[in-house]
Parts: sequence; C-alpha cells; structure tokens
Amino acid sequence: MDDWRQRVDAVWATADEAGETATVAAIDALVAERPEGDPVALFEAGGARDFAGREAEAEPFYRAALANGLTEPERGQAIVQLASTLRNLGRPGEALALLRDLLEAEPEHPLAGAAHAFAALALFDDGLPADALRESLRALVPHLPQYGRAVEAYAAALDDD
Repeated sequence: MDDWRQRVDAVWATADEAGETATVAAIDALVAERPEGDPVALFEAGGARDFAGREAEAEPFYRAALANGLTEPERGQAIVQLASTLRNLGRPGEALALLRDLLEAEPEHPLAGAAHAFAALALFDDGLPADALRESLRALVPHLPQYGRAVEAYAAALDDD
C-alpha cells in the first residue's frame, strides 16, 4: 500500500493545478486498484468528490469508509470532512453531532482544533451565533496563557438571546 499511498499523495499534490475533473478521475483510477470496501480507498473517493464540490456524492463514501473500519489518521479526517460535507448539504445538526462525538471521545485528537472550527460553523449555520463564537473562543483558550481565564469567562457569558 506504500506505493499506492505515494501515488494518491502525488495526485493531491497537483490537484489544484489538475482541476476537479482530472483529480476525481485520477483518484478513482487508484481506488479501482484496491479491494472493494477498502476503507482508505473509500475515504479518498469521498475526498475527491468533496474537492470537486460534489458533497452529495462524497457523503456515502465517507460513511462507507468509517463503517468499514477506517483507522487513524484518516478516521479523524473522514469525520471532519463528513461533518463539513453535511454542513454544506444543509444538515448542520448532523455535522455537529459527529464532531461532538469525536471531541467527547478524544478531546486531544490531533484534529480537535479543526473539529471545533467546523463545529462553530455548524452552530452558526444552525442559527446559534453565540454558541458558534463560544465554541471558537473555547478552542482558543489553551493557546492563551495570559488571557485564557478571561476569554473562558467571556465565552461563558455569551447568550444567543
């Protein structure tokens, strides 16, 4: 799989220049080399469609990858990307639930910051701007040694009313 991974990485390295159609085609060709149901291949197929703005097509690939036992580091990426996809499909509540599950199970996950960012976007889309700002501020607190306590207090005081 190392050679396969290198070839996938090479496609992603040139994706912006190659464009959406060519990137999806190149990823699909590589996915076809893997056994059916391979979780990493399914994840890459979802990512290619996401890249191309084809979120409705990406969702089932992400779900299948996770259902087929996708492991880290791709598992966390798939959850964040699926949540972003769901948000873009107008389902911010579902997106938020996925991200909350990830953050509750693994608060120190390497993608926790990204999960908080997408959770904030989902909250905003769900009509909860104060909750969205609170989510963002609380994600910053650990990076604010001098002002963390104050920012946490201000975040707690935010109200959507």
